[in-house]
Amino acid sequence: MTKERSVLVTGCSSGIGHACAHGLGTRGWRVIASARKPEDVERLEAQGLRAVQLDLDEPASIAAGLDATLAHTGGRLDALFNNGAYGQPGAVEDLTREVLRAQFETNLFGWHDLTRRLIPIMREQGHGRIVQNSSLLGLVALPYRGAYVASKFALEGLTDALRLELAGSGIAVALIEPGPILSRFRDNAYAVYRRSIDAEHSIHRVTYEGMVSRLSIEGPAQPFTLPPQAVLKKLVHALESPRPRPRYYVTLPTHLLAWLRRGLGTRALDLVLKQIARGGRG
Repeated sequence: MTKERSVLVTGCSSGIGHACAHGLGTRGWRVIASARKPEDVERLEAQGLRAVQLDLDEPASIAAGLDATLAHTGGRLDALFNNGAYGQPGAVEDLTREVLRAQFETNLFGWHDLTRRLIPIMREQGHGRIVQNSSLLGLVALPYRGAYVASKFALEGLTDALRLELAGSGIAVALIEPGPILSRFRDNAYAVYRRSIDAEHSIHRVTYEGMVSRLSIEGPAQPFTLPPQAVLKKLVHALESPRPRPRYYVTLPTHLLAWLRRGLGTRALDLVLKQIARGGRG
């Protein structure tokens, strides 16, 4: 790299965001790492990162976090990696309106708010990169993951529209679609499941018991799980390539299911997805 470029990475307390923030820093990027909790911001700063507090559920926090980011970068920002998200387990019929809204606030509306605030800055610069960390579950649906699937399907559509609208502006837009990655995703999913799903009075109670067992497994719970550095590799290409791709698949399951989605009819694909769900490999 011939000059230092700046990037804001959200959701850096652990997992993909944490790995990508540190990885981009070693490549010479001026990384601004955001986290929701003040103690995580302090920990990131102690690790040598520039860090800001940014809660994607709160517009005021998004505005303050962006202001703090721009103070670090002199009012410019070359790239945004939207990453902070969580997965809400539960059958669709057990999701209250409030629970579904909360999933969208973090996984979609907060990202959209932050992105909208940054686009005018990138337009004035004449360049920028916006990279959205989607999911295998932005391509196909699995049972008992409806809230997360819905948020990622919506993200995919919104990002596709944004990419088309920004064509010719100098701002490139890309999606990264990971499959199973080592992170705290299952721990966080289990915590929100316990808070928001009334399993005891659900017709899906027995299924939930098996789901809880899988969420409680230590270490990789699914085959072909990769470390978060696998996402970093794709992110580097999306940020540094002269011609970034619209989509980047990460992990074998993502490549395979994306191919099956194109090649199979809906009923045949449903059979495959039901089998995956029964085996706990979602």
